[in-house]
Amino acid sequence: MSDGFDRAPEQTRPLRAPSSSPDNIPQQNSESAMAKPQVVVAPVLMSKLSVNAPEFYPSSYSSNYTESYEDGCEDYPTLSEYVQDFLNHLTEQPGSFETEIGQFAETLNGWVTTDDALQELVELIYQQATSIPNFSYMGARLCNYLSHHLTISPQSGNFRQLLLQRCRTEYEVKDQAAKGDEVTRKRFHAFVLFLGELYLNLEIKGTNGQVTRADILQVGLRELLNALFSNPMDDNLICAVKLLKLTGSVLEDAWKEKGKTDMEEIIQRIENVVLDANCSRDVKQMLLKLVELRSSNWGRVHAASTYREATPENDPNYFMNEPTFYTSDGIPFTAADPDYQEKYQELLEREDFFPDYEENGTDLSGGGDPYLDDIDDEMDPEIEEAYEKFCLESERKRKQ
Repeated sequence: MSDGFDRAPEQTRPLRAPSSSPDNIPQQNSESAMAKPQVVVAPVLMSKLSVNAPEFYPSSYSSNYTESYEDGCEDYPTLSEYVQDFLNHLTEQPGSFETEIGQFAETLNGWVTTDDALQELVELIYQQATSIPNFSYMGARLCNYLSHHLTISPQSGNFRQLLLQRCRTEYEVKDQAAKGDEVTRKRFHAFVLFLGELYLNLEIKGTNGQVTRADILQVGLRELLNALFSNPMDDNLICAVKLLKLTGSVLEDAWKEKGKTDMEEIIQRIENVVLDANCSRDVKQMLLKLVELRSSNWGRVHAASTYREATPENDPNYFMNEPTFYTSDGIPFTAADPDYQEKYQELLEREDFFPDYEENGTDLSGGGDPYLDDIDDEMDPEIEEAYEKFCLESERKRKQ
C-alpha cells in the first residue's frame, strides 16, 4: 500500500530520461497526449433545401388546375376539359371566384367562337349547378358574369338566352318530375333551387342602364311551387320551403308592385297542406315556421323605422319570455291572459302554496332523509368565523 502512495507524485513530474531509451518513448507520448488533448470537430452537414425547389402542395390537393391555369388553356385538348376543371376548382375553392373569373371569361372569348361551343359551355355549367350540392349559388353567379362578358352572340342566341332555353327544357316536365321516383324528384329539386338562385343573381340591364330581374323566372318559380304543392310528398314540401326561404321576400315584393296576391295564395295553400296532407310531423313544423317567417316580413328589419318601446299592443312577442303560472285547478296562465292580475293575486293569497316546505326547500312534513338527518347542522368554528367575515365584507362593499 505504501508503494502506491510513494509513486503517485512522480506521475506529475516531467521525465528526464534520454530520448534514446526505447522503454521511455511510450511514456513520453502518453504524457504529451495528456498535456495537449485533441479536439474532435464534428463534420458540417450540408442542407439539401433550395429556394428554387418547387412549391409544396398537400397530397390531397390537386395542383393540375393551378399550373395549367397559369399557362392559359394551352394544356387542355378540349373546351370541355378546361371548363370542367375550372368548375371543379370553383367548387373546391369558391373564394377564388373574384380573382379568377376575369381570366376565365377572357380565355372563353378566345375559344368559344361557334354555336356548338356555346351550347356545350351552357350545358357544362347547368349540369354542375344541378348535380353538385351547394354549387347552385356559385353557378348562378358564374352565369350572371358570363352573360355580361362573353362577346359571342350567334343567331341561335347569346349565353343568357341559351341558358334560359336549357332551363325551360327541364321546366316543361315539372309535373311529371314532381310525381316521379326518388331519383327524378331529387334532380328536379336541384333544378328548382338553381332556378331560384338564377332569379336572384341573373341581372338584366335595360336600355336606360337600369338593372332588373328576369320576369320569366318569376313566372316559372310560381308554377314550380304549384307543382310541388300539388304533390305534397315530404321531399317536395321541403324543397318548396327551401325555395320560399331563398326567394320569398323578393317574390312577394315583386308581386306587390304589380298588385298581385300570389304570396297570399301560396300561404293559404301551405295552411291547407298542413291541415289535410299526410306529410310527416317534422315537415308540418317546417311549413308552420315558414308561415311564421312570412308574418314577420321574412325576418327583415327596417332600419329607418323609429324606435318604439315594446308594449303588448305593438309587439306580438311581448309576453314570449314571461313565466307560466298555474291556478289551483292546474290551469296555466301568463301575463298575456286578460284576468292575469286576478289569478296572480289569488295565487299569492293561497296559504297552502308550499305547505310542507320552507323557503329553502327543507321538508317539514316529518319524513326526512335518514342520511341527511345524521348530519350536524352546526358549522365548524373556523367556517363560521370565515362566513361572518364574508358577510361583513359584503355589507361594507354594498354600502360603498
